[in-house]
Amino acid sequence: MLSITSQYLARFRRLHAGDGTPVLLPVTGAQRRFALVRAMDPHGRPDLVPMFFAFPRGTVDPERLAAAANHLAARHPVLRARPTVLRGTPVLRLERPRVPVIQETCAPGEDAATVLRRALGRWEPEGAPLRLFLVPDGPEGTEEVLAVVLDHSACDGQSLARLVEELGAGYDEGPKAEGPSPADVAAELAAYQDAVLRQLDAEERAGAPEAMAYWGERLRTVCEQAPVARPEPLSPGAPPSGSAALRMPAPSDGVPFPELLNACRAAAAVLYGAGHVVPLGYPWGGRPAGAAPVLGCFLNTVVFPTTTGDAPTASATAAAWWDDLDHAATPFDAVVHAARAAGSGWRGRLDGMLTVDDTRRQPPLHLGGVTGREIHVDGRAVRGPFAVSVSQGPELRLRMVWDRAVLPDHAAESAFTALADAVRTPVPTAD
Repeated sequence: MLSITSQYLARFRRLHAGDGTPVLLPVTGAQRRFALVRAMDPHGRPDLVPMFFAFPRGTVDPERLAAAANHLAARHPVLRARPTVLRGTPVLRLERPRVPVIQETCAPGEDAATVLRRALGRWEPEGAPLRLFLVPDGPEGTEEVLAVVLDHSACDGQSLARLVEELGAGYDEGPKAEGPSPADVAAELAAYQDAVLRQLDAEERAGAPEAMAYWGERLRTVCEQAPVARPEPLSPGAPPSGSAALRMPAPSDGVPFPELLNACRAAAAVLYGAGHVVPLGYPWGGRPAGAAPVLGCFLNTVVFPTTTGDAPTASATAAAWWDDLDHAATPFDAVVHAARAAGSGWRGRLDGMLTVDDTRRQPPLHLGGVTGREIHVDGRAVRGPFAVSVSQGPELRLRMVWDRAVLPDHAAESAFTALADAVRTPVPTAD
């Protein structure tokens, strides 16, 4: 029987004859996951990856910013492609670069965070995958906030450093600077196609019968445990999500990833009770050998079945995780298929998400010699019941967000306390 990746490639090739300049591009398993998630969302919402930077008011020139962003989209195919589904097949459709710079204003009593939450909430999936929003922080504020927002199908966290660097460099060149040459555009497109096809080839091998059997047995007892919507509605104007954050001294070598997984297991036990096998996701992997570091060819989401009954030790969590890594390249939709074939009722939704990054690899955004201060905008809609992000560097930063429509604040805050205690006893500071 053909693997899911083989079936996908066969369908894609029937859509695209391969003659002349391509209009349709294939997607990787990681990108197919976002098409699956969007299809399961009642409102068809895409996953978004936003970055927020505060600048002194009047710093950002919208014309220069738009020119830089469109030159960036002209260079990188995935930033001028639209995710779509043709005859049941997820693809990217190449278009001309049209990156909007949307200037918003604050009504009396509003701040930039309120305006940006509203703007992202009305994101239209059919538009450009990269969009910029510029908002003065209140009528009398001394700052303005620039939001650089991407559809998650176009990038992952590892791509953001390159994007920020190139956006700043393009801004410094000015609005009249020439964009990439046709030869550079063609070379980048060829590199993107090559990287994606190499990735799909790796995923095809990773979907072999032995991997499917492994994931089937590993996830056979998994089932989403997210509670139904809370019976009492949120009060009018209340943000749809809550958040908690802590900073603490970091070990010299950072906290090992299995320990962070174990901490998320502790949080899941608080949220869902004992005896459940909860699906937790985390990004992992890398580009295949020989592939160029293109935007859009990124990490797979691996599923970790977080048993919340009798607590396994941290060493048991680590041992299970190491076994999972032998099969981490199996694409997400194939893993879901394997679980269901083994008798699980799991449909692919995740009850929690863990992401880890290194703050030393996150360059700030420089525009015209001015450095933006990266900030958080809390209260945005989130995908799934809860998500944990960990930033490792000179200090350790733990952050958790949750969907307040399904998790009450008191339960989520207790889960965050369990998460932090499982890492180490933290010292809270201002976020």
